[in-house]
Amino acid sequence: MQKITSAIKFAGKDYILETGRLAKFASSVLVSCGDTQVLVTAVASEKELEGIDFLPLQVEYREKLSAAGKIPGSFLKREGRPSDHEILCARLIDRPIRPMITKSWHYDTQIIANVFSYEPDVNPDTLAAVGASAALLISDIPFEVPVSEVRVGRKQGEFIINPSNAELEDCDIDITVAGTSVAILMVEGEMKEISEEDFIKALDFGHEHIRILNKLQEDLLSQVEVKKRAFTEEELPEELVAFVEETCYEDMKKYVHTITTKNERRESRLAIREKSLEATKERFAVTEANPEYEEYTENIERWVDNITGNLEKKFMRSMILDDKIRLDGRKLDEIRPINCEVGLLKRSHGSSLFTRGETQSLTSVTLGTSRDEQIIDGLNPTYNERFILHYNFPPFSVGETGRLMTGRREIGHGHLAWRALKTLLPSESDFPYTIRVISDILESNGSSSMATVCAGSLAMFDAGVPLKKPVAGIAMGLIKEEEKVAILSDILGDEDFLGDMDFKVTGTVDGITACQMDIKIDEGLSVEFMREALEQAKAGRLHILGIMNECIAEPRQELSKYAPRFETLRIPQDTIGAVIGTGGETIRMITRETGTEISIEEDGTVLIAATTQEASDAAKEMILKLTQKPEEGEIYRDCVVKEIRENLGAFVEFLPKIQGLLHISLIAHERVEDISKYLKVGDKVDVKLLEIRDGKYRLSRKALLPRPEREKEKTKNKNK
Repeated sequence: MQKITSAIKFAGKDYILETGRLAKFASSVLVSCGDTQVLVTAVASEKELEGIDFLPLQVEYREKLSAAGKIPGSFLKREGRPSDHEILCARLIDRPIRPMITKSWHYDTQIIANVFSYEPDVNPDTLAAVGASAALLISDIPFEVPVSEVRVGRKQGEFIINPSNAELEDCDIDITVAGTSVAILMVEGEMKEISEEDFIKALDFGHEHIRILNKLQEDLLSQVEVKKRAFTEEELPEELVAFVEETCYEDMKKYVHTITTKNERRESRLAIREKSLEATKERFAVTEANPEYEEYTENIERWVDNITGNLEKKFMRSMILDDKIRLDGRKLDEIRPINCEVGLLKRSHGSSLFTRGETQSLTSVTLGTSRDEQIIDGLNPTYNERFILHYNFPPFSVGETGRLMTGRREIGHGHLAWRALKTLLPSESDFPYTIRVISDILESNGSSSMATVCAGSLAMFDAGVPLKKPVAGIAMGLIKEEEKVAILSDILGDEDFLGDMDFKVTGTVDGITACQMDIKIDEGLSVEFMREALEQAKAGRLHILGIMNECIAEPRQELSKYAPRFETLRIPQDTIGAVIGTGGETIRMITRETGTEISIEEDGTVLIAATTQEASDAAKEMILKLTQKPEEGEIYRDCVVKEIRENLGAFVEFLPKIQGLLHISLIAHERVEDISKYLKVGDKVDVKLLEIRDGKYRLSRKALLPRPEREKEKTKNKNK
């Protein structure tokens, strides 16, 4: 196969798809835009996986640091496990691609995107998604319709397609949109409290450019001879399907229409499944009269699961579309009962418990110093992040056992909540803390990421973080059967699993701050339905914010007594070296002795973090002493005797690294014959600086001592 290309001008740069030259054992496409180049490969196994009822698709995204002319900073000098950023980019490829491949495709399928060249003005994530779609189109995998992905920004009211990182800094919208030429499949991003109408305009703008890139893929496809792999979709025996449906029909109908809690639904579902399985095994048992049932034996459990699951889905969707009643008895736009609490965790700097229906998040906030900031390394220059949010989803939250691990789901959900809250954070100059939020999901039945947003907002208020406004989130669902459509507010886990859309929206009373939408049907979602979902989401969000404000409506004025306190002072720039010391020796000594953390900026700004005022004052005093310059007539306390010289006096360090001579005649009022009777090395003494001459300092202890009675009498008589 020879090199084949398809190219257009897009966002002011040459956008090129190339195949036939690289990675020829795979279906591969090299996507280039400017100097950014991403190689995407798609491969499916030769042998079909048996006994599964899901699409075995794996998507990997990797950034080679060499693409940006960087060498990894680790000891091994090799890229290791994927970073959170790489995992998030892989999810942006996976989510719009997955619904476009039939679920009956049971061949192990892997998409790998490698960034080999990086231009800072051209982000590679959307290029990788376009490359994945193009690679699938020209492969033998059953993927027929091109999907493209773009990034939309808005700067000073003007929309920008695929903005650079520099442009994004001034944008109030940053969203990634993916879709076919007909409909949108995925949206994810952050905004600065924009309106629902502005959100729709951003989607329309993005969709226009998605169609352009889809035509680019179609042009590439027209130049390649493609032969899709023939495979047969599994067909269940009609008599078995009819028997199972008849066996469980009434029980399933009653269960769907009457059971409203998650645990009861799980128990009822299991009971119906076991009853159906037992009856089916008995009905289709292998006998001499029915030897043909031998082929049923291996698959009968999986078949019964599929049939009962499909029947449950049918009843649930029908009840919602026709009766406008949901699994837990709610109306379509009704929000589950909400309970909010703050201040549960005694030693945390802030905490909250947010419970919505059967979903619960226990969230804590920890305040730290600049030393606690997270260092982010990648293709772009290394930077520090002061706001960190971690989302944990332990197996007990859904009544199951399993490994405690941070998977792609946890990283994705946590990142969405992070985006939702970060735009409302105070500036570092107003609140110079590193902020870490941890959301532990204790119960989960739908929308735990949105519970994290609500709990995070409450917990930061409890910690005294001056968020500009409270933030809430809500997950919306969709059930669509031909012309019938139902939009659901605050979806349950089962409604998410059996529905056609998961649309999460976060925001304040004034606008949207973040969103994440996945469409699970290949026909996508029209803008009209999205507009209706947004308006319904806004009403739900305002309802939730009202309940949150009843719990805590503004940040606490006082921080936790366990949180660090900051003291700021300014020192002359020429004294910074003295405070830091050789190799940092002096500043390490101060932090060690006072139990504080200290950072010094180039302009001489010193930030002292301490858990007590006493520790802060002690560190401040030590720093000021290091920067203080000797002044004649000044009194210095607790100065250290460094050296004794007989018949001369003592050398005393009255300021850090500065010593002066305390002459023997100035130690006491009386004549001093033996200095050791008055002073020893290491003693602390108060002195007065009498004179500075030629860089030398003359000190007096006698000037600070009370005069003897005889001296007072002489002075009195002399005055007469």
